[in-house]
Amino acid sequence: MSRRRGILSALLVIGALVLSACAGLPMSGPVNPGLSAGEDAGSPEFLFRPDEPQPGASPEQIVEGFIRAGSGPGPAANWEVARMFLAPSIRETWNPEASVTIDLPDDRESIPTSEGAVEVAIASVGSVDGTGAYQPDAGITQLSFRLAQQDDGEWRITEAPDGVVIDRDVFTNVFHRYSLSYFDPTYRFLVPDVRWFPTTNAATRITRALVNGSPSSWLADAVEDAFPESVTLARPSVPLESGVAQVSLTPEALAVEATTLDRMQAQLEASLASAGVSAVQMSVASTPLSAEATTTQSTRVTGPPLVQTDAGFGFLAGDELTPIPGLSDAMELVDPLAIQVSADRDVAAVRLVGGEVARVPAESPVAVVDSRSGLINPGVDPFGFIWSVPRDQPSALTAFSVSGQQSIVADAWPAASEVVAMAISRDGTRIAAVLITGGRSEVWVAGIVRGTEAVPVRLGEAVPLGPLTGSGTALAWLDDTSVGVLSSESGGPLFTEQLVGGPATTIGAPQGAASVAGATSISTVRLRTDDGALYVKRGANWQRTENGITILATQQGSPQ
Repeated sequence: MSRRRGILSALLVIGALVLSACAGLPMSGPVNPGLSAGEDAGSPEFLFRPDEPQPGASPEQIVEGFIRAGSGPGPAANWEVARMFLAPSIRETWNPEASVTIDLPDDRESIPTSEGAVEVAIASVGSVDGTGAYQPDAGITQLSFRLAQQDDGEWRITEAPDGVVIDRDVFTNVFHRYSLSYFDPTYRFLVPDVRWFPTTNAATRITRALVNGSPSSWLADAVEDAFPESVTLARPSVPLESGVAQVSLTPEALAVEATTLDRMQAQLEASLASAGVSAVQMSVASTPLSAEATTTQSTRVTGPPLVQTDAGFGFLAGDELTPIPGLSDAMELVDPLAIQVSADRDVAAVRLVGGEVARVPAESPVAVVDSRSGLINPGVDPFGFIWSVPRDQPSALTAFSVSGQQSIVADAWPAASEVVAMAISRDGTRIAAVLITGGRSEVWVAGIVRGTEAVPVRLGEAVPLGPLTGSGTALAWLDDTSVGVLSSESGGPLFTEQLVGGPATTIGAPQGAASVAGATSISTVRLRTDDGALYVKRGANWQRTENGITILATQQGSPQ
């Protein structure tokens, strides 16, 4: 399936991060081509100028200044101020871009342990590795430093961990999120893999990570990469000429068949679009390659909310309920508690009042597919599989085909004692879930590994997206890169928007919030409350729009 290039790949990605902003040159090694005329170096970084070392500063003050300097001026100046705190012996070998630790600066604590040795405890909330992948982290991280007095009597750091520490409030000004694009196994959908890079030379960083790298480990077995292992970048930079990213590839690209080239073009265009690049030209030795991006299926949800009311099932706009041909009539035959509708609107996964999970198609009989006790709300994927699992048996995750054949999905949530809610991504490659692990609610995600005819075989590596405040109650994909989660605590309901591959934001939710669904680009979130009210999110506020809603359905896309 996907490619893994091991140590060489990691080194290439890290190498991409060490490019400087003004000329696109590495700090050491052979001279490489820099920015061409008209090339966009990316959005300017947040200009935070930390203090330089002060005369007579103690070892503790030198270490504290060094850590503060990690927030700027950053890669645009190769962390020049931070290097001033280092002794000449490590000034050039220290690698600031090996990793980023994101912390709460008010909770930093420096402790001198002996003469010339300082330990720093930081309250980390997340980290970014050398490939740009984000990992949540809630805990105390210990950093060790050694210092020595120089010939002028000033203390300088002689031993320091690679990487930088950046204040949580500054992080998103220095690093921005971008999405590398891969394919689902059927090549119908593009699947985003969120990474965090400095804005300096963003196009180069993204292209290097895509062409020379590989998908994130948790996603790798669930997606396909059109770039053959033999094809890499032929030059270290990706100049922009009249807004077109010039991607120079090694000669092996000349042997790639047309279909694969078109898929490579689609991945590049979608990946670089997240950096504002509008067009891409692949070439070999300055000779353009002829390619047209493969057409893929959108996963956007369009139209008004899809709901069940006393008047029936359909799209609600004001007082008018527009039924879905066939499916709305079929919904009259069941008594549902939860409904998820396929992108083509020809089938729904339904949890019934009696607790069973049923397949409700538009043009054939209703079929109860799962009657185990304690089932949570089910889901339907792009290939027609209904997904179902009992709350207290997370490892009993099962997918039911259109013909009724069931497949136990192996390796499902091994660390969880309960699964409260789950949702399949609209491209069918990922599953997110609210799990109880170690007695607390957390949001997790895993790739879906499929066999022949798209049959779900197992889940890939499961990774936490982050802890929840309170107890999780409901979850839905809002778009391709984020999920919305409802939780409850003593102070009332909360809504968390969790980026898959990034930090989360949490705000209060309307009283009685019970279910969540993704919406249009105008407002990506809809909530239903226990009293049947429908709310949409407007900025940081909730606007009540409808009443009398018995069920807020979730949609897996829109008809193409």
